[in-house]
Amino acid sequence: MRLFTTIQLALAVCCANVHATALPHKPAYPICKSHGASFASVDRTSPRLFNYNGTGAAYFAGTNTWWASHFLSDADLEQTFQQIKDTQLQVSGVWGFASVNVDSGPGTVFFQLLNSTGSYINYAANGIPRLDAVVSYADKIGIKVVLNFVNNWSDLGGIASYNAAFGGNATTWYTDARSQKVYRDYIKLLVNRYKCSPAVFAWELANEPKCHRCDTSVIYNWAKEISEYIKSLDGKHMVTLGDEGWFAPEDGIGAGSYGYGGAEGVDFKKNLGIKTLDYGVFHLYPDSWGYNETWGSTCITEHDTVGGELNKPVVLEEYGGPPLPANHTGVEGPWQETVLCDTKLAMDQFWQFGTHFGDQLSDYDPYTIWYNATEYQQLARDHAAAMLDKKVGGSVQAPLNEMLLALCDRLERMSSNVLPGVPRYPACRDTFCSSSNISLRTPFLTFKNISCSSSTLRASALPKLIQKRLLRMQRR
Repeated sequence: MRLFTTIQLALAVCCANVHATALPHKPAYPICKSHGASFASVDRTSPRLFNYNGTGAAYFAGTNTWWASHFLSDADLEQTFQQIKDTQLQVSGVWGFASVNVDSGPGTVFFQLLNSTGSYINYAANGIPRLDAVVSYADKIGIKVVLNFVNNWSDLGGIASYNAAFGGNATTWYTDARSQKVYRDYIKLLVNRYKCSPAVFAWELANEPKCHRCDTSVIYNWAKEISEYIKSLDGKHMVTLGDEGWFAPEDGIGAGSYGYGGAEGVDFKKNLGIKTLDYGVFHLYPDSWGYNETWGSTCITEHDTVGGELNKPVVLEEYGGPPLPANHTGVEGPWQETVLCDTKLAMDQFWQFGTHFGDQLSDYDPYTIWYNATEYQQLARDHAAAMLDKKVGGSVQAPLNEMLLALCDRLERMSSNVLPGVPRYPACRDTFCSSSNISLRTPFLTFKNISCSSSTLRASALPKLIQKRLLRMQRR
């Protein structure tokens, strides 16, 4: 995601002077004292899924908090990760990069200072210790983070900061010897520092790497070389690319429009075949790319199909839709239903999680899903629970009765969340227990103080999203 916010994080100034230094420093927080967690991996029995914590293959959901590494407040960081944990979101994307060409002072977090003489690592309180805190608190609370190493965009320095220091441009960076040497040195620093921690879900090469009008071999060769380098340093953690998931004409997918034409030098299918990339990711912002919102479900199933062909996990790593008009459920809800019901995507991560710290806000943009807002229940809590409940193995669709009973349980929980003792969907016997041309037989159904036994469930009585799910099952 490219940032376009108009606010800055509220950062507490906790040190008098900040200087970039190349001297090595031990981690400022405990990062290798695991609280019983295991390293995440691709599951051996179900290679399209992850073994998150040593307990076998599972589906799950996550989110993104790019800004978590830019807090100077440990309390704010801990609150953020605890709220994510309480939501049953398992993974959060955190940006592991922040490079500058001029020391920006103690009120701004940065990790690298780049100039014509080289790279200098900031070990002051507003530098690498903030990444130490991210890894430490993630482990303490029991979530995992994806850390990436550079930004394609100029936000937080990115490739542009390398080019400002060493020359080159956005396309030559991938093959520029000096930039790549500094980039590898930064990778080596982070990987060696955190490779002992199971709180790192995976290493990510970059945020949305692309090489406009380049042959797809440029990104492919770079991704292959860098992922092999990371694996030579750390054989325990997974590695992924971090791209938006564009297809190329040779993939035979789509009709040659922007997402399929290869204009950004990215070929999702080809890149997913790299052995040292453990899983593939793609992003979804149709409104930014000239597609309508319903294309989102098409994009999701296309990437799932490629994952099935190569038998590797695929993650919808970022997705966001504009509010319609006051929340995101109208756009993102159907995408989540597609992930849940029609694919074997291992995980999806909405962009982005937002929360309050007293009278201060986390960073936000038009896609932010705010903690405990009305839409948060469906898009975060309910979806995270549904992904965890999704059955591993067999067909994409769960058995009919199992799915219906789960839907009834969900409806009952939703009812009690609105007003205790007053169901949101009260008309059970008159509506659900009547015959219909579209009918599904189900065993005992229980709602709040109302029950129907051995009755026929009429799909038209259910909320639209659930109707959609049942009708898909009916067609199958």
